[in-house]
Amino acid sequence: MEISGIISAIVIGIVIGVLGRLVVPGRQRIGVLWTILIGIVAAFIGTAIASGFGVADTDGVDWIEWLFQIALAALGVAAVSKVKLRR
Repeated sequence: MEISGIISAIVIGIVIGVLGRLVVPGRQRIGVLWTILIGIVAAFIGTAIASGFGVADTDGVDWIEWLFQIALAALGVAAVSKVKLRR
């Protein structure tokens, strides 16, 4: 993976993290850095899952891949928020 690929993955991860956070109802007690990290991880895992289903590279916008990534980010935000809430 080239440096431009890594930078674009980070930018997409930020967007995915914010969208995942917006999907989760209520207030999340996690910081911006956690949201970004969750988004980056969700972007990588979502891409791997989409590749496994064969829908990662399509003509136009990869809506199914985005749905996988946003769903994973929402799950990650909810999970980390619950862990932070218990402390």
